[in-house]
Amino acid sequence: MTTDRLTMLRPDAAASGPASGVASAEVAAYALGLGDDALMLAQRLGEWIAHAPELEEDVALGNIGLDLLGHARALLSYAGSAWGRSEDDLAFFRDERQFRSRWLFELPNAATGGRDFAFTIARLTVASVWFGALYRRLATSRDETLAAIAAKAVKEVAYHAEHATLWMLRLGLGTDESHRRLAGAVDDLWPYVGELFAPDPAADAAAEGVAVRPEDLRDEVMSTLVAVIEDAGLMVPASPFLRGGGREGVHSESFGRLIGEMQVLARAHPGATW
Repeated sequence: MTTDRLTMLRPDAAASGPASGVASAEVAAYALGLGDDALMLAQRLGEWIAHAPELEEDVALGNIGLDLLGHARALLSYAGSAWGRSEDDLAFFRDERQFRSRWLFELPNAATGGRDFAFTIARLTVASVWFGALYRRLATSRDETLAAIAAKAVKEVAYHAEHATLWMLRLGLGTDESHRRLAGAVDDLWPYVGELFAPDPAADAAAEGVAVRPEDLRDEVMSTLVAVIEDAGLMVPASPFLRGGGREGVHSESFGRLIGEMQVLARAHPGATW
């Protein structure tokens, strides 16, 4: 994602540094992608409300989604400061090609659409391990706002990872049926993992010591994921990674329906408050 394409949101926006509480154009581009990742996964987890396999899990997935929504709000608010846009402007009044979420976060809750609990747990495991590695490094960012957001978020995603990992073990080491469904879910999800480590032009454009380059997370994240998968009695898939393209505004087939549902109320009643 280039700075020129991003500044189309507001070409005359000031590009102040972190000391003013306003993100530079380069940092805003970076924060926007991270905020979109968290926002899309929060939206997908929200689809489980009243549909989880047990009441306690209904509450747990809802709370995890709320944590992710909080991360998204903070990141989008900071990104929007560079262009005079609010978090709501960025969430509800961008078109599909203006979003920067990676495919893994925006996929439906089952490989074939609908809801599959095993797929959701496998996705949450990958996402939480990746977010944890990211935020631990970002908490030492030279950008004080990004560092503060990450320092709070890392504590929350540690719980998310623990919760998802316990479910991985419960499903993988449970019945033949739960093992079969989790194995299928991991196989379906695996091709989308590689995009998490693809170079991010926004991270490269930020000043040294500000952003975290995705490729630097690969070894830590992959070693953790392999251990969890094997502990759950599963085989690590050998399928190749897909290219994805979310950071360039290229999204999966279901993405348009996802943001359409998310944005419909705000677009039908712009400016409404409640």
